[in-house]
Amino acid sequence: MGKLFGTDGVRGVANQDITPELAVKLGKAGAYRLTKEIERPTVIIGRDTRISGDMLEAALVAGINSIGADVLKAGVVPTPVLAYLSKELEVEAGIMISASHNPVADNGIKFFDRAGLKLTDQVEQEIEDLIFNSLETLPQPTGLEVGRVDTLNSPASYYQQYLKEEMAIDLCGLRVVMDTANGAAYEVAPRIFKELGAEVITLNDIPDGTNINQNCGSTHPEALQQAVVEQEADLGVAYDGDADRVLAVDEQGNLIDGDLIMAICARYLIDQDNLAKKTIVATKYSNLGLKETLAAVEGRVVTVKNGDRYVLAEMLAKGYQLGGEKSGHIIFSDYNTTGDGIITSLQLIKVMVETGKSLSKLATVMTPFPQILVNVEVANKEEWGDKPKIKESIAQVEEQLGEQGRIFVRASGTEPVIRVMVEGKDEQEIEKLANQTAAVIEEELN
Repeated sequence: MGKLFGTDGVRGVANQDITPELAVKLGKAGAYRLTKEIERPTVIIGRDTRISGDMLEAALVAGINSIGADVLKAGVVPTPVLAYLSKELEVEAGIMISASHNPVADNGIKFFDRAGLKLTDQVEQEIEDLIFNSLETLPQPTGLEVGRVDTLNSPASYYQQYLKEEMAIDLCGLRVVMDTANGAAYEVAPRIFKELGAEVITLNDIPDGTNINQNCGSTHPEALQQAVVEQEADLGVAYDGDADRVLAVDEQGNLIDGDLIMAICARYLIDQDNLAKKTIVATKYSNLGLKETLAAVEGRVVTVKNGDRYVLAEMLAKGYQLGGEKSGHIIFSDYNTTGDGIITSLQLIKVMVETGKSLSKLATVMTPFPQILVNVEVANKEEWGDKPKIKESIAQVEEQLGEQGRIFVRASGTEPVIRVMVEGKDEQEIEKLANQTAAVIEEELN
């Protein structure tokens, strides 16, 4: 990670870490790097529903226009919609203003290239270099050469029509409870499901700029779990603030996380002889039960470091079709270039429809290993890897678990937190081991 970019763009507290001044610089440097070989380029901008989105959008527009690039404003759209538009409208770049599942005070800026792909580490580093070393040398056009601003009408309709044509799933007779987290999918997701025939009961679909992700959505699915049971629904789906991730709830109110969703979809695709190389891509946070269930049908899980762009990079490099994260950040590369909660939920429902099985029945394909995640707030997250006592504690856990489990420690890309994940067969044992290492980190870094 660089000075500005983390695992998913530039993110922090809006108007404190992510200031309008920084947004102007990011707009200017990012647009220049991604469009410098194009005469009169266009950059499309989308945002989620949080209150700081307008402020940061205005600053980005100013930076982009200042180097002679035009801006097409898409307004409030989910991240996967912005990624789709970046590719299909043949613009030179896309920018999404969102802090995804984070609280309303946060915001973020993430770039997409003209193919709808998130930027590589190298390109992000080049943008940072421009900001810190040579921003003053970039073009400063005047007169008719200054960039213009236009607004894209009904931006989600392009994506909506695409899904209706590509998915072609008959959802008639299905009752779905949908939690849109007062976020960017509050209109488009229910509309797509209804047009495919489902009966949709919506929760948290009245955003006011301040209530995004507030005790709702994929980070707080408890109300959805209760509603699915009360409404006697077939399932529930919960998106996060920008709808690039989704978690599901079966008809009994049980939570179906990203690993289970991938297991269900991958097993179905393998059964249909329709999963490339019988392989999916996951991160080190995915449960060992995912490997176990795919191995049972001669499937395979390739693991990469945390972050959906690393998942996608591996998928593109090796020709895989499905990959994602336990958090519900799942990519079906046949349909979109980024994590897409709406597509993922439709793919999950497709398995239900075509097998005739309930979601609770489908979920039995995977038995998750017990997994404990402990978050340790620290003063300086950059130092943890240099501390001998922390290394020693991790080594001790690895030795104790052997082949029956694992420990994974990393710094959060967006928060002052060290995450300690321990997985194994014995829940009491792994909880003890996770807290043991967390205590050492707390002592060494605070």
